[in-house]
Amino acid sequence: MNQHTTYSYRQIYKVAYPIFITLLVQNLIQVTDTAFLGRVGEVELGASAIAGIFYIVIFTIAFGFSTGSQIIIGRRNGEQNYAQIGEIVMYGALFLLLIALSLFLLVRAGSRTALSAMLSSPAVLEASVTYINLRIWGLFFACINVMFRAFYVGTTSTRILSINAGIMAGVNVLFDYAMIFGHWGFPAMGIAGAAIASVIAEATSVLFFITYTFFTVDLKKYGFTSIRPGGLQVIKNILNVSLSLMIQYLISLGTWLIFFLAIEKMGERSLAAANIVRSIYILFAIPVFALSTTANTLVSNTIGAGNTDGVMPLIQKIVKAALCMVLIFMPIILLFPNLALSIYTSDPDLISASRASLTVVVLILPILTLGGIFFSSVSGTGNTRTALLIEVGVMFIYLFYIWLLVNVLHASLAVCWTSEIVYSGGIFFLSYLYIKSNKWKNRTI
Repeated sequence: MNQHTTYSYRQIYKVAYPIFITLLVQNLIQVTDTAFLGRVGEVELGASAIAGIFYIVIFTIAFGFSTGSQIIIGRRNGEQNYAQIGEIVMYGALFLLLIALSLFLLVRAGSRTALSAMLSSPAVLEASVTYINLRIWGLFFACINVMFRAFYVGTTSTRILSINAGIMAGVNVLFDYAMIFGHWGFPAMGIAGAAIASVIAEATSVLFFITYTFFTVDLKKYGFTSIRPGGLQVIKNILNVSLSLMIQYLISLGTWLIFFLAIEKMGERSLAAANIVRSIYILFAIPVFALSTTANTLVSNTIGAGNTDGVMPLIQKIVKAALCMVLIFMPIILLFPNLALSIYTSDPDLISASRASLTVVVLILPILTLGGIFFSSVSGTGNTRTALLIEVGVMFIYLFYIWLLVNVLHASLAVCWTSEIVYSGGIFFLSYLYIKSNKWKNRTI
C-alpha cells in the first residue's frame, strides 16, 4: 500500500464482517449459557454473571497481550515485513501459557476467599465458586486462541475467524444442553455443566486453529519455519505495546465486575435482570466491537504504510459504518423488548424487572459506537499508554457515579445503567481529542 492508499467502505466491511460473525457466534455462547441457566434458576443466572465476568477479568490479561501483538503484527504487515510475524505469534503463545499457569494456580487457591469478600448471598457465592473453579481450565486454550486471532486480524485475513467461531459455538451449545440439563447420558450439572461446556468449546477452537494454520497458511512467508532465538526480546517488544493494554483491559472489565457486585447488593432478582440486560446489550453492540477491532488493525496498517494523514478520514468512515449498523438493530429491541427478554426467561416478573433497563442500554449504543471506535484507534496508533491514561481517568468518574447511584441515591436498576453513558461518553471525548492532536504521528513500535 502506498502513501495515498485509503480504505473504502467495501474494504472496511470486508475486514469487519468476519470479525462481526466471530463476535456474534462467540457471544451466542454467552447467550446460550444465560438462556439455559435462566431456566435453571435466578441464583444460577446471577452467579453466572459474577463468575463469568470474574473469569473475563482474568482473561483480559491474555487478551491485552494479544491485542498488543495484533498491533505489531498489523504494523509489520503494513510494512510488508512478513517474516517477523511468526515469531511474534509463537513466542507470544508460549509467554501466555506461562501466565495462564500462574493465574490458574492463583484462582484455584483463592477464588472462594476473593468471592466471599465480594458477595452477600451464600447461594450466589457457592454457585460462583463452582463455576469459576471449572471455567478457569479454559484459560490455557483461550491463551492460544487469542494469539491465533491476533495473527489473522493483524494480517487482515479475518474470514477464517467466523468459521472457527461457528464450530466453537456449535460445540458449546451441544454440551450446554447435555450437561446443564442432563441429556444424552450426562448428569444434570447445572452451572457446572455450563462451565465445562465452555472449556470443551475453547479446546475445540484451538484444535481447529492449529489444523487450519498448518495446512493453509504460507508458514515460510510469515516466518513460522525459521523462528530465531531471542524470544525474550520479542516478548519485551510486545510488552512495550501491550502492557498498558493489559492493565487497561483489566481496569475496563474490572469496572463491569464492580457494577455487578454493586447490583448484587440490590438482591438476587436485580442481579439476574442485570445479567439478562447485559447479555442483550453486548449482543447488539457486536457491530461496534467488530468495527472497533477493525479500526485498531486498519489504523495500525495505515500508519505502517506511511499514510498518517489518512487515519482520521479512516476513523470517520468506520464510525459512519458502525452507526448505520447500530441504527438498524436499535428499533428491533425498542419495539419488541419482551420478545428479546423471553429468550432468557419465561418468568413474567423477571421480564418486567428487566424491561426499563433494556430500553436504557439500547439508547446508549450510539455513544458506545463513538467511544469504542475512537478509543480502539488510539491503541491502533501504538500509543497504548495514552489509552491507559484515558481509561483510568474515565474509570474514576464512572466508579464515583456508580457509588453515588447505588449507595447514596438508591437508584433503580434502569438508572444505574446510565453509568454506561458516563463511561462511553468520557472515553469518546478524550480519545477524540488525542487523535485530533496528531501527537501520535511518527511514533515507532
